Order: sequence, then C-alpha cells, then structure tokens
Amino acid sequence: MEIREATDDDIDAIRSIAERSLNSTYTEFLEEETIDDAIEQWYGDSFRDELDGDHSLVLVVERDGEVVGFSQNDLIGQRYGTGRILWLHIDPDHREGGTGVRLLVRTREKLLEEGADHIQCLVLEDNEGGNEFYRDHGFEQAGQREVEIGDETFTENVYAESEIGDEGWGAVDELEVDGETVYVSYGEAARGEKSPFYGAYESDAKEELYAWFCGNCDSLDNTMDTMGRIECNVCGNRRKATRWDASYL
Repeated sequence: MEIREATDDDIDAIRSIAERSLNSTYTEFLEEETIDDAIEQWYGDSFRDELDGDHSLVLVVERDGEVVGFSQNDLIGQRYGTGRILWLHIDPDHREGGTGVRLLVRTREKLLEEGADHIQCLVLEDNEGGNEFYRDHGFEQAGQREVEIGDETFTENVYAESEIGDEGWGAVDELEVDGETVYVSYGEAARGEKSPFYGAYESDAKEELYAWFCGNCDSLDNTMDTMGRIECNVCGNRRKATRWDASYL
C-alpha cells in the first residue's frame, strides 16, 4: 500500500471513487440527483484548482498500482491551526483490510506535518457508518455545521480529537498481520525513515507491547537493538535510537 499526494493524473480515479462510494453508502438519505450534484460540485472542473491550492491537501491510497481511495482535506485558521478532513472515500471493492483507517492515520499525520495543531473530521449527520468510523478511531463529536449540496442544505457532524500529546491518539485497530491478530495503536508512533512504526499488542487492553508494526509495508517482521533502533526486515524501514528520537505525534 502506498499513500501519497494526489496529482492531476489521479483526477479521473478520484471522481470515479467518489461516485462509487457515494452511490454505495449515501443512497439511503440522498437522492440520486443530489449525489450527481455533489460529484459535479466537488470533483468537476474546479477540482483541478483545488489540487494546486495552498490550503488544500488531497491524498490517494494505491494498492498494486491502482488508486483505491482518497482523502480531501484543508488547513484553516490562524497560521493553519486546524486541519480538516472533509471527505474520506474508499472504493467499495477495497474497504476490507484496514485501507480506510490507514488512510485516516496518514492523513492525520500529514496535516500535523503541514502545521495543524488539531484535527477535525466532517461527516454528514445521516451517514451512520461514517460517524461510527470516526468515533471508533479516537474522535469525539464536537459540534455541527450546515453544508449545501446542489440546492439542498444538510447537517454535518464535526468530530475532533480530545487532545494531542504524550498520551497520543486513541485509535486502535484490530488487524490480521503476517498470520497473527494484533491490535495496532496508531497513537504510539515512532518516526521511521520511510514511514512510522506503530505499537502492536495482543489485545485491545494494550497491557504489554508485543511488536512494532511497520507503517511502510504492514509487517511485524522487524528487529530492535538495546539502543531502541528498529529495522524492518521486509522493507528496510528504520527508526533511529531512542535517545535521538523526537516526539512525532
């Protein structure tokens, strides 16, 4: 899996994924015409300008060279204090295997890297699955706002992290990795050369660290020396010694 910033070459794939995602999830509370309006409003001719915008961030996730999902985000407020996840769409055929949460994790990290000091997520009030997704991954509802889609007005729920600090982010995900079931704590990240390493546990109680999960290749096959250096034996991702480490999240 590769997560990267979108380019103009990704526009058609992004539009197609948004259309497939909205039609698979949103038809219970949005009319077909409203969905068509949304696609044209957000992913029409003006979307190319958004990719080049100073305050905009669009990430895509690739599997085997195919774009299977994207997140659409912006940075707002004084000196970009707030990073907002406006939309996160995964192609319906690729929603298994933690693709959505991995994209959420990297989007959050990228917004923080770009200068945000807190993260908000926006999701339509009637989208039960989307609301549950953010609640399950460390966000709490902090308010509501109105959004216009075509000629109609809808209510969006605004989610925010309770805090960012030493305790980290509360997102824990159950994954099948290398034939083992582990609970990956995305709030416990150690900076790696290619991607962070995340703490992995045998249960969601997080009683004792079991292994480090490589965020670059999704492997638990790594080694750590007495200085705290971690190296992934699959992709070569490395973490420097603990005494050199800076706070990452």
